[in-house]
Amino acid sequence: MPQLDTSTWFITISSMILALFFMLQLKISNHYYSSSPFPKDIKLVEHKTPWEEKWTKIYSPLSLPLH
Repeated sequence: MPQLDTSTWFITISSMILALFFMLQLKISNHYYSSSPFPKDIKLVEHKTPWEEKWTKIYSPLSLPLH
């Protein structure tokens, strides 16, 4: 019965780990992380939506007359 050749296992496993490390670094580098963990003061901008300027009445199903 032939012996199992394990001479290439080290280079195969180490190159796989190195490739996974580089792929993980590339995935992480695509994300933006703020330099400070504390929240910055952000000015809230009020957006005018069309329904804020119009008067609308919402009917709840319980307030409608029974048929």
